Amino acid sequence: MFTDIARVVRAAALPDADLETDPLDPGKVVSGAPEVRVLGLHDGDGVAVGVWQHSAGVSRDVEADEIFVVLSGRATVEVEGGPTLEIGPGDVGLLPAGARTTWTVHETLRKVYVVA
Repeated sequence: MFTDIARVVRAAALPDADLETDPLDPGKVVSGAPEVRVLGLHDGDGVAVGVWQHSAGVSRDVEADEIFVVLSGRATVEVEGGPTLEIGPGDVGLLPAGARTTWTVHETLRKVYVVA
C-alpha cells in the first residue's frame, strides 16, 4: 500500500493481520522468538514511511536514518557506543544511519517510521 491519494490510516488500531510478516534474519535474533510485521505506506524519492511492529524478544539491527513515533508497547534500545533509550507510547525517536542497535522489546512495540 503506497501513497497515491489523500487518506488517514488508523495505525494504532490496525489488526495484526493488516500488517505483513517481515521475517527477521535468524542472525539478528538475540533471544526469544520475536516477530516483525510491517505496513508500507510510501516508498519513493529516497523516503520510506510505514508502520512497524516487533513482538516481545531481543534483536539486533544496523539502522538507516530514521525518525519514528511509538504508538504502543515498550522497549529498550541500546545504541552501541551511545545511549540506551527507553521508549513507549508517544515517544519520538531518532536513529542515525549506521547505528548498531539492540532492541529489547518488553511489550509488542508498534511505531510509525520515516526512513531516508
